[in-house]
Amino acid sequence: MGGNDSVNEAQFTGFARYFNSETITGRRNYVLATYAGILSIFLFFKLRPKKQAAVKQQ
Repeated sequence: MGGNDSVNEAQFTGFARYFNSETITGRRNYVLATYAGILSIFLFFKLRPKKQAAVKQQ
């Protein structure tokens, strides 16, 4: 399963330097970004203000 062991990390530039499927570090960054995205969506819906019911006047 894994990537090619003879990959030189210096060949990656820009976005591919941090997110690639060839190196352990690149794959780890994909996983961390995925977890962060899921956690941020969860926190957004969990912490947003609840809608209050309208107050009726008599």
